[in-house]
Amino acid sequence: MPKTSFLNPFKAIKYLFEKPQTLKYPFETKEIADRYRGFHKNDWDKCTGCGNCADICPNKAITMVEIPELPNKPEEGKKNKRPQLDYGRCCFCGLCVDICPPGSLTLTKDFLHIHFDKKTFTFIPKDEKLNKETYKAEKEYSIFTASLSQRKEYYDGFSPDIRYALFKPDRIEMPEIEPDERKLSFIEQVIGYDKEQAKEEAGRCLECKLCEEACPAHLKISDYIDAIYRDDPKESLEIIYEDNPIPSICGRICMAHCEDACSLHIRGDSLAIRWLKRYAADQIKNFKEELELKPGKPTGKKVAIIGAGPSGLSLAYFLRLQGHDVVVYDELSGGGGIIRIGPPTYRLPLDAIDKDVQYIESLGVKFKFNTKVGRDIGFEKLLNDYNAVFMGIGNTISFSTRVKNSEKCTLALDFLKDNKIGKQRKVTKNIIIIGGGNVAMDVARESIRLQHIQFPEQQVITKIVSLEGWDQLPATKTEIEEAKEEGIRFNPSWGPKEVVLDDDGNIRGLLCKKVKSVFDEQGRFSPTFYENEEKFLEGTMIIEAIGQRADFSFLPEKLFKRLEFTDRKKIKVDANGMTSIPGVFAGGDIVNINMDAVTAIADAKVAAEGINKFLNYD
Repeated sequence: MPKTSFLNPFKAIKYLFEKPQTLKYPFETKEIADRYRGFHKNDWDKCTGCGNCADICPNKAITMVEIPELPNKPEEGKKNKRPQLDYGRCCFCGLCVDICPPGSLTLTKDFLHIHFDKKTFTFIPKDEKLNKETYKAEKEYSIFTASLSQRKEYYDGFSPDIRYALFKPDRIEMPEIEPDERKLSFIEQVIGYDKEQAKEEAGRCLECKLCEEACPAHLKISDYIDAIYRDDPKESLEIIYEDNPIPSICGRICMAHCEDACSLHIRGDSLAIRWLKRYAADQIKNFKEELELKPGKPTGKKVAIIGAGPSGLSLAYFLRLQGHDVVVYDELSGGGGIIRIGPPTYRLPLDAIDKDVQYIESLGVKFKFNTKVGRDIGFEKLLNDYNAVFMGIGNTISFSTRVKNSEKCTLALDFLKDNKIGKQRKVTKNIIIIGGGNVAMDVARESIRLQHIQFPEQQVITKIVSLEGWDQLPATKTEIEEAKEEGIRFNPSWGPKEVVLDDDGNIRGLLCKKVKSVFDEQGRFSPTFYENEEKFLEGTMIIEAIGQRADFSFLPEKLFKRLEFTDRKKIKVDANGMTSIPGVFAGGDIVNINMDAVTAIADAKVAAEGINKFLNYD
């Protein structure tokens, strides 16, 4: 063994003069790692109250608490709930941060809580913006009084990182026909998901159900998407049919309010809810053979429905399941109402509409097509022959600008109707569309297709002129972008002044005046113009697409006068969907400002319950 010196113990004396490694805690503190996982903070402005943090917590340390002073806006995907933490349960794993769709929840470097009351371990986290008194600046912060009510300001630790999030932010891309190809024909633009794409997209759903609260018809979205994820489209369709009897239609043209509310859209893409609904509907080739729905026990009651649009079709379905006899009257040759003649076939083919209509008919609903109430059968006869009557007539008459020579223009709905179910319209090489809404986009995109079909390999021009500027256009962002992709030219913030004719009385173009404002200070439509600033647009065909109204000519004058209307010129109905005329119910575009199919379905659900009450079958 090596010999040791008796002086070795004295070598330790030198450490008396060196700084010790042990911290004199709490008088000295150690620098905390950048991604330390301490107590929570929550940015209430970002937080949607979705509850994903509570769902994922392995220790059940998070509960969602309603905050009454916060606005509850389910239509915008925001609940007035915020997470409450129980630090007796929390293990500071950070899963709640990684799953948080808006990225509002974070973990700080704070970890000290000094208190003898265990109740104080329950805490609703906020941030410096909302809770300035709690968060202290560095010089004001004391470790001796540190608690959940005294935190260090801007002491951030573990924060959300979209690269490591526990959800997939990017949507599975929907296969579509490319713009240069699709504008040459009326082939359906959206190809649709295959099975693997649908399952992968369905797997992105966090099941927070913000979408269900935003949906006017409150479909069980997370349930039918889960069935798609499990590769069971039949079960998915059965769940859809509990609340929506026109899935083939809605899977193509739904306005997708649910997607606007989806929690994924804040830091990524919304779940493709509409396309997944279409996938479920398209996988079942014959609804009657696959679905096992049966009409209810006959009640002996009869209900007449005027209009085979979304509200009329949906109401017929719901009432038939209750056992009532239902007859639907429509002046068109098939079902669908305004959507049969409006959305072009590249968006909504007729066979998709007929698939939904035929299934409703198979349940025993009687359809009387090519029958116009007021012409082929009187409204008063319906009142006498049926126990209740529902009006779902939609807005079928196009407005005109009524500027000089506007009688030379073509009206939007007439144009769309002829091209879809009538004789295809002849167009010119240079077309002007007046309007900025979705109908104007349909007209413009249909026009450019007709131009390419009727004038192959020739230069054609389709342009839109609208009162609204880019930031005010009422058409959806998708419609605007797809119109641009197909070569539609836009002229925002210009209004029509005069349709200019040549010496032979043919259209030469449109004289426009610059728009100063579209709405007044109260937000009402009241356009003003710079009268001295004008622009001339060349064009040999002009189509007006500035809005539609309902045709109430089928109503006898004495009954029409009994109807009550809102300030927005919509029929006023009560909580049961009944008008001011007893036994007469209404829904859809003539009732709602939200003029879309899914809102019409919601109206039908209300009217179905109201009619049952009226007939004493609630």
